[in-house]
Amino acid sequence: VQLQAFGGGLVQAGGSLRLSCAASGRTLSSYAMGWFRQAPGKEREFVGAISWSGPFTYYADSAKGRFTVSRDSAKNTVYLQMSSLKPEDTAVYYCAARIYSGSIYESSSYLYWGQGTLVTVSS
Repeated sequence: VQLQAFGGGLVQAGGSLRLSCAASGRTLSSYAMGWFRQAPGKEREFVGAISWSGPFTYYADSAKGRFTVSRDSAKNTVYLQMSSLKPEDTAVYYCAARIYSGSIYESSSYLYWGQGTLVTVSS
């Protein structure tokens, strides 16, 4: 599975942005998909995820109420809709496909990763 994340950019605080993660090589419908981010000098952290069944969604506390993860099976694409953005949301955002049976919140449960897209939120 090849994943490509795009849609990042520069946005003012309070603004919105939608990231997309397009897959090729295999359908995403069998995978839970997650979004992670890594700010400069910090470790990669979980943002949100969506299960392959249900679907069910999961969010970090920092994302709850502001971010929404969704998927379009027909387009083999997963989205991260971000609103009310804050400067602390500035990071490189990665999408990933979960393969292993570990926690959906842990990056170690994901095998396939996109290349990342930079989101910069100005104050």
